[in-house]
Amino acid sequence: MLAIVDYGAGNLFSVQNALTYLNETFCTTRDPAVLQCCDGILLPGVGAFPDAMQRLQETGLIPVLQQQAQQKPLLGICLGMQILFERGYEFQETAGLGLLPGEVRRIQAPGLKIPHMGWNELEILHPCPLTEGLHPGDYVYFVHSYRAHTPEAQISCAVQYGEQIPALVWRGNVYGAQFHPEKSGEVGLTILRNLARLVNRQ
Repeated sequence: MLAIVDYGAGNLFSVQNALTYLNETFCTTRDPAVLQCCDGILLPGVGAFPDAMQRLQETGLIPVLQQQAQQKPLLGICLGMQILFERGYEFQETAGLGLLPGEVRRIQAPGLKIPHMGWNELEILHPCPLTEGLHPGDYVYFVHSYRAHTPEAQISCAVQYGEQIPALVWRGNVYGAQFHPEKSGEVGLTILRNLARLVNRQ
Protein backbone atom coordinates (compact mmCIF):
# COMPACT_ATOMS: atom_id res chain seq x y z
CA MET A 1 0.00 0.00 0.00
CA LEU A 2 1.13 3.54 -0.83
CA ALA A 3 0.76 6.19 1.87
CA ILE A 4 0.21 9.87 0.97
CA VAL A 5 1.60 12.07 3.73
CA ASP A 6 -0.94 14.61 4.98
CA TYR A 7 1.04 17.23 6.88
CA GLY A 8 -1.01 20.28 5.93
CA ALA A 9 1.16 21.41 3.02
CA GLY A 10 0.12 19.15 0.18
CA ASN A 11 -2.28 19.16 -2.75
CA LEU A 12 -3.84 15.88 -1.70
CA PHE A 13 -6.99 15.90 -3.82
CA SER A 14 -5.34 15.70 -7.25
CA VAL A 15 -2.84 13.06 -6.09
CA GLN A 16 -5.65 10.97 -4.61
CA ASN A 17 -7.65 11.31 -7.82
CA ALA A 18 -4.73 10.14 -9.94
CA LEU A 19 -4.12 7.07 -7.79
CA THR A 20 -7.84 6.27 -7.73
CA TYR A 21 -7.89 6.52 -11.54
CA LEU A 22 -4.99 4.05 -11.66
CA ASN A 23 -6.90 1.73 -9.31
CA GLU A 24 -4.01 1.73 -6.84
CA THR A 25 -4.44 1.00 -3.14
CA PHE A 26 -3.46 3.97 -0.97
CA CYS A 27 -4.19 5.77 2.25
CA THR A 28 -3.75 9.38 3.36
CA THR A 29 -2.17 9.71 6.77
CA ARG A 30 0.01 11.60 9.22
CA ASP A 31 0.29 8.62 11.56
CA PRO A 32 3.95 7.49 11.98
CA ALA A 33 2.79 3.91 12.63
CA VAL A 34 1.02 3.79 9.26
CA LEU A 35 4.09 5.16 7.48
CA GLN A 36 6.16 2.44 9.11
CA CYS A 37 3.78 -0.27 7.91
CA CYS A 38 3.11 0.95 4.36
CA ASP A 39 5.08 -0.22 1.30
CA GLY A 40 5.85 3.21 -0.14
CA ILE A 41 5.44 6.90 0.62
CA LEU A 42 4.26 9.83 -1.48
CA LEU A 43 5.16 13.27 -0.10
CA PRO A 44 3.25 16.08 -1.85
CA GLY A 45 3.78 19.76 -1.16
CA VAL A 46 2.64 23.26 -2.05
CA GLY A 47 3.67 26.54 -0.48
CA ALA A 48 6.99 27.58 1.06
CA PHE A 49 9.94 25.47 2.19
CA PRO A 50 10.12 26.82 5.78
CA ASP A 51 6.39 26.33 6.34
CA ALA A 52 6.52 22.74 5.09
CA MET A 53 9.42 21.86 7.36
CA GLN A 54 7.69 23.51 10.32
CA ARG A 55 4.55 21.44 9.71
CA LEU A 56 6.58 18.24 9.46
CA GLN A 57 8.29 19.19 12.71
CA GLU A 58 4.96 19.87 14.43
CA THR A 59 3.49 16.56 13.29
CA GLY A 60 6.60 14.67 14.41
CA LEU A 61 7.07 13.11 10.97
CA ILE A 62 10.68 14.13 10.24
CA PRO A 63 12.38 11.17 11.96
CA VAL A 64 9.98 8.58 10.55
CA LEU A 65 10.35 9.91 6.99
CA GLN A 66 14.14 9.91 7.29
CA GLN A 67 14.07 6.35 8.60
CA GLN A 68 11.50 4.92 6.20
CA ALA A 69 13.21 6.43 3.14
CA GLN A 70 16.07 4.02 3.79
CA GLN A 71 13.70 1.06 3.57
CA LYS A 72 11.04 1.74 0.93
CA PRO A 73 10.31 3.93 -2.13
CA LEU A 74 9.53 7.58 -1.36
CA LEU A 75 8.48 10.14 -3.98
CA GLY A 76 8.38 13.85 -3.18
CA ILE A 77 6.33 16.07 -5.51
CA CYS A 78 7.00 19.80 -6.14
CA LEU A 79 7.68 21.30 -2.69
CA GLY A 80 7.71 17.72 -1.43
CA MET A 81 10.72 17.16 -3.68
CA GLN A 82 12.47 20.33 -2.54
CA ILE A 83 12.33 19.46 1.15
CA LEU A 84 14.10 16.16 0.42
CA PHE A 85 17.34 18.16 0.10
CA GLU A 86 19.73 19.33 2.80
CA ARG A 87 18.59 22.95 2.92
CA GLY A 88 16.46 25.58 1.22
CA TYR A 89 16.75 29.35 0.86
CA GLU A 90 13.14 30.43 0.41
CA PHE A 91 12.76 33.55 2.62
CA GLN A 92 15.42 32.17 4.98
CA GLU A 93 17.90 29.33 5.25
CA THR A 94 16.01 26.24 6.42
CA ALA A 95 17.21 22.68 7.00
CA GLY A 96 15.46 20.07 4.87
CA LEU A 97 15.10 16.34 5.37
CA GLY A 98 18.63 15.67 4.12
CA LEU A 99 17.61 12.62 2.07
CA LEU A 100 19.28 14.00 -1.07
CA PRO A 101 22.49 16.04 -1.38
CA GLY A 102 22.11 19.66 -2.36
CA GLU A 103 20.11 22.80 -1.73
CA VAL A 104 17.14 24.69 -3.13
CA ARG A 105 17.44 28.27 -4.42
CA ARG A 106 15.34 30.66 -6.51
CA ILE A 107 15.32 30.09 -10.25
CA GLN A 108 17.61 32.45 -12.17
CA ALA A 109 15.91 32.96 -15.53
CA PRO A 110 16.38 36.57 -16.73
CA GLY A 111 13.58 37.64 -19.05
CA LEU A 112 11.36 34.68 -18.17
CA LYS A 113 8.38 34.70 -15.84
CA ILE A 114 8.77 33.43 -12.31
CA PRO A 115 7.13 31.22 -11.18
CA HIS A 116 7.95 28.73 -13.90
CA MET A 117 4.41 27.67 -14.70
CA GLY A 118 3.13 25.40 -17.44
CA TRP A 119 4.30 22.55 -19.63
CA ASN A 120 7.95 21.87 -20.34
CA GLU A 121 9.89 19.24 -22.27
CA LEU A 122 11.79 16.57 -20.37
CA GLU A 123 15.37 15.65 -21.14
CA ILE A 124 16.23 12.19 -19.79
CA LEU A 125 19.80 12.31 -18.44
CA HIS A 126 20.03 9.21 -16.27
CA PRO A 127 17.17 6.70 -16.62
CA CYS A 128 15.76 5.42 -13.33
CA PRO A 129 12.89 3.10 -12.37
CA LEU A 130 10.37 5.96 -12.61
CA THR A 131 11.37 6.86 -16.20
CA GLU A 132 10.45 3.47 -17.64
CA GLY A 133 8.10 4.11 -20.56
CA LEU A 134 9.04 7.80 -20.87
CA HIS A 135 10.61 9.31 -23.99
CA PRO A 136 12.77 12.37 -24.70
CA GLY A 137 10.42 15.21 -25.58
CA ASP A 138 7.63 14.15 -23.24
CA TYR A 139 6.02 17.15 -21.54
CA VAL A 140 5.12 17.57 -17.87
CA TYR A 141 3.47 20.35 -15.86
CA PHE A 142 5.34 22.70 -13.49
CA VAL A 143 4.44 25.41 -10.97
CA HIS A 144 7.49 26.56 -8.98
CA SER A 145 9.85 29.45 -8.28
CA TYR A 146 12.70 27.52 -6.67
CA ARG A 147 14.92 24.74 -7.99
CA ALA A 148 17.30 22.12 -6.67
CA HIS A 149 21.07 22.37 -6.97
CA THR A 150 22.37 18.82 -6.70
CA PRO A 151 25.17 16.68 -8.22
CA GLU A 152 24.48 15.81 -11.83
CA ALA A 153 24.56 12.11 -11.02
CA GLN A 154 21.35 12.53 -8.96
CA ILE A 155 19.43 14.15 -11.85
CA SER A 156 17.36 11.64 -13.79
CA CYS A 157 15.49 14.22 -15.93
CA ALA A 158 15.91 17.95 -16.49
CA VAL A 159 14.20 20.80 -18.33
CA GLN A 160 15.46 24.09 -19.70
CA TYR A 161 14.00 27.32 -18.33
CA GLY A 162 16.70 29.97 -18.59
CA GLU A 163 18.98 27.36 -17.03
CA GLN A 164 18.95 23.62 -16.62
CA ILE A 165 16.47 22.71 -13.89
CA PRO A 166 16.35 19.26 -12.28
CA ALA A 167 12.91 17.82 -12.99
CA LEU A 168 13.25 14.28 -11.61
CA VAL A 169 15.94 13.33 -9.10
CA TRP A 170 16.84 9.96 -7.66
CA ARG A 171 19.12 8.27 -5.15
CA GLY A 172 18.43 4.82 -3.71
CA ASN A 173 14.81 4.62 -2.58
CA VAL A 174 14.32 8.39 -2.75
CA TYR A 175 12.77 10.10 -5.78
CA GLY A 176 11.71 13.69 -6.32
CA ALA A 177 9.60 15.24 -9.10
CA GLN A 178 9.73 19.02 -9.37
CA PHE A 179 6.74 18.83 -11.73
CA HIS A 180 3.28 17.49 -10.87
CA PRO A 181 2.86 13.93 -12.19
CA GLU A 182 -0.78 13.99 -11.11
CA LYS A 183 -1.38 16.96 -13.46
CA SER A 184 0.83 15.80 -16.34
CA GLY A 185 -1.53 13.62 -18.33
CA GLU A 186 -0.46 10.19 -19.50
CA VAL A 187 3.23 10.95 -18.92
CA GLY A 188 2.57 11.69 -15.28
CA LEU A 189 0.35 8.64 -14.92
CA THR A 190 3.18 6.51 -16.31
CA ILE A 191 5.46 7.82 -13.55
CA LEU A 192 2.86 7.06 -10.89
CA ARG A 193 2.34 3.57 -12.35
CA ASN A 194 6.09 3.01 -12.13
CA LEU A 195 6.05 4.13 -8.50
CA ALA A 196 3.17 1.77 -7.74
CA ARG A 197 5.09 -1.07 -9.40
CA LEU A 198 8.05 -0.39 -7.13
CA VAL A 199 5.80 -0.24 -4.08
CA ASN A 200 4.05 -3.48 -4.96
CA ARG A 201 7.40 -5.27 -5.12
CA GLN A 202 8.08 -4.46 -1.47
